[in-house]
Amino acid sequence: MSGHSKWHNIQKRKGAVDAKRGNLFAKLAKGITVAAREAGGDVSFNFRLRVAVDAAKAVNMPKDNIDRAIKRGTGTGADRQIEEVIYEGFGPGGAAILIVCLTDNRTRTVAEVKRIVSKLGGTVGSQGSVMWMFDYKGVVSILNKTSIKDREELDMSAIDAGAEDLREEGEGLQIICSIRDLPAVTQAVEAQGIKPDGAQLEYLAKECTVVSDPEEQKQLDTLLEALDENDDVDAVYTNAA
Repeated sequence: MSGHSKWHNIQKRKGAVDAKRGNLFAKLAKGITVAAREAGGDVSFNFRLRVAVDAAKAVNMPKDNIDRAIKRGTGTGADRQIEEVIYEGFGPGGAAILIVCLTDNRTRTVAEVKRIVSKLGGTVGSQGSVMWMFDYKGVVSILNKTSIKDREELDMSAIDAGAEDLREEGEGLQIICSIRDLPAVTQAVEAQGIKPDGAQLEYLAKECTVVSDPEEQKQLDTLLEALDENDDVDAVYTNAA
C-alpha cells in the first residue's frame, strides 16, 4: 500500500489528544451515519456500520453520540443528511490524490477542498481524472504484528477466506481482499483471537509514483495532512511512494 490512507488515519486516531477529540468524534459520527443510511441501523446485518461503530468505541466515543449518528442515518434523527463525495486531483510532484469527504453541504466542502489544495501546491481535477489509478479493495489492518500468535495459521485462514495479498507495513500487517470478501476475511482474523484495528474499504494505488524532489515531498505531506485535518474529509489516498 502506498502513501496516505485509512491505515495512517487509524494510527493517528489511536494517539489523538483530547484537544482534537471533538473533531475526531465528528468524523467518526459521519462514517456511522453514512453506513446506517446505506444498509440500516443494525450492526448484526450491516458490516460497514459494525466497523464504524467499533472504530468509535476504540476511541471511547460516548454511546449517546453513536446512537444519534445511527438515527441520523436511518432517518429518525433531526439533522441534515450526510453524503459521501469524492474529489480527485494532483499534488506536488504529480502525485495522484483521492479525497473522500462526508458532508451535509457540498458547496461548503468543495470550496474548502479546492482552497486547501490550491494553497498547498495541488490541483483539483475532473471526475475520473485519477480514479482509474486506484483499486477499491477491502483492507483488514493489524497495527502490531506481535499480537499474532501463529502467523502461518493466520495467513492460511485469511487466504482461505479470500485474502488476495498480505502486506507488512512497519510493525503492522495489512490483509487485502475483494470488497465482497471483507466480512469473511475479518471473521477469519477474529477467529484467530485477533481484534483487527481496522476493516475498511479503501482505494489502493495500482502503481506508485516516486516524488524525488525532497521539497515537493515535504509540500505533498503538508497538503495531505491539511486535508486529513479538515472536518469534512474522511480519508485521503495517494499513489505517492
